[in-house]
Amino acid sequence: MKDTIRQLIQQALTRLVSEGVLPQGLSPAIQVENSKDKTHGDFASNIALMLAKPAGLKPRELAEKLIAALPANPQITKVEIAGPGFLNFYQDSQALAGRLDAALADTQLGVRKAGPAQRVVVDLSSPNLAKEMHVGHLRSTIIGDGVARVLEFLGDEVIRQNHVGDWGTQFGMLLGYLQEQQEKPESSETELSDLEGFYRAAKQRFDESAEFADRARELVVQLQAGEPECMRLWQRFNEISLAHCQQAYDRLNVKLTPADVKGESAYNADLAQVVADLKAKGLLVESNGAQCVFLDEFKNAEGNPLPVIVQKAGGGYLYATTDLAAMRYRSQVLKAERALYFVDQRQALHFQQVFEVARRAGFVHPGMQLEHMGFGTMNGADGKPFKTRDGGTVKLIDLLDEAEERAYTLVKEKNPELAEDELRTIARVVGIGSVKYADLSKHRTSDYSFNFEQMLSFEGNTAPYLLYAYTRVASVFRKLGKDYAQVDGQISLAAPQEQDLATKLAQFGEVLHNVGDKGTPHILCTYLYELAGLFSSFYEHCPILTAESPAQQQSRLRLAALSGRTLKQGLELLGLETLERM
Repeated sequence: MKDTIRQLIQQALTRLVSEGVLPQGLSPAIQVENSKDKTHGDFASNIALMLAKPAGLKPRELAEKLIAALPANPQITKVEIAGPGFLNFYQDSQALAGRLDAALADTQLGVRKAGPAQRVVVDLSSPNLAKEMHVGHLRSTIIGDGVARVLEFLGDEVIRQNHVGDWGTQFGMLLGYLQEQQEKPESSETELSDLEGFYRAAKQRFDESAEFADRARELVVQLQAGEPECMRLWQRFNEISLAHCQQAYDRLNVKLTPADVKGESAYNADLAQVVADLKAKGLLVESNGAQCVFLDEFKNAEGNPLPVIVQKAGGGYLYATTDLAAMRYRSQVLKAERALYFVDQRQALHFQQVFEVARRAGFVHPGMQLEHMGFGTMNGADGKPFKTRDGGTVKLIDLLDEAEERAYTLVKEKNPELAEDELRTIARVVGIGSVKYADLSKHRTSDYSFNFEQMLSFEGNTAPYLLYAYTRVASVFRKLGKDYAQVDGQISLAAPQEQDLATKLAQFGEVLHNVGDKGTPHILCTYLYELAGLFSSFYEHCPILTAESPAQQQSRLRLAALSGRTLKQGLELLGLETLERM
């Protein structure tokens, strides 16, 4: 609807320019917002305030001329001037009901991508394979997954890339320890079942034994040279480590598979060429033996340009080198038109720099969008990074185990009569969903404090509240013995609660486009929470099964069906499973 109003305003502006009321060459960004107070209409625009000065008119005078120039549209009943010159638009209830009927008949709920579909690379998760996944990997994984799902739903072709840390000096240490374990009678597979313990043991050997440390350094050289036995051990280690990752992805209901893995090692053979190409472009400067790119727009506190180091004095490469190789691959091989990087906000400067270097070097095509989707940290109750009681790193799997157990206890208290297998299923959906939703409902760039009690609450903007809201819709149709698709008739909007719910349902597509554009799933979370609240009000004030007439019952059933489908689809786009009853 907002797009329709923008088009109407643009037509009015074009007419006023032709009449000489507005000067030629204006190209304002026409803003249309949802009205917070329904007494002021359904939508509002500040276009008259924006253009009053170039028109040489008072805002209200220009607003009057705009209203007079607006083309008639059956979806708009009236337009009024409010305050200093806002335009308030009132939508036609019958037209709105018609749009909702069409959405209910559509598998996509009436949602279509506004512009042409794009080929989008989503860089997400990216754990270090030297260790087991910990809570620090949660945000990149689930925020990236949520945005990728939304983009796919809108019609984009999404290519997930899991840029795992599977290369580097630490692997000499790990391979050396793996060799030692394989020489023992007991299986090294048992050792590798606990990657965190394996890493600590390898690090202890490295610190305590000079002979082992020398061997580890030698293995790094052999690994980088492609020595067959080293490569075999390295491959085996990665397979086991990635299996740990996949276990976490499956538990989290995240759309990541082994086929999406494109780790640092995949670009190793191209790093020397990256440096050579930067040199050929005249971008490299030697500084203290290192090869660097200096960009004038990035300076330190003293005003000196900050270097982007692509090769160390000893010949080694850095994250920047690998990222540049990955960007070139994503542009030239994957043919990406847009690349989204879901990486910690603290890496913002790094990405600003490498994006600019990639552009200057011609590693990405001119039209390619490179966007760092930074995020804040997950903290404990004390506001500090989330740790175990002894100060260690919290394994992601352990966190999910605890979430399920807490949810199980909660659900069993509320429903002791349920069978054990159903209790476990509900606990899994609620527990995992609560952890994910608590994260996704916060603005991506914000830090947040992890709190089991809050996230498992059935009150407020939480997963249990939304999952329960969906089951209320499902229960209506279960009592009737009908499916959502089995409701005839047409939607009619009479009661205020029906109109409010309908207005919110019509905003689903707009919300998804915002999520896709900005990479901010919390917008969808807020929408679903508000939708659930409006459905609750509708459910209480507008009887469905005891409606006054068959036509009214059908109308309300259709509103309920669209609410249920929208809630379910929205939760699925966030990567949350739903339940038919709780």
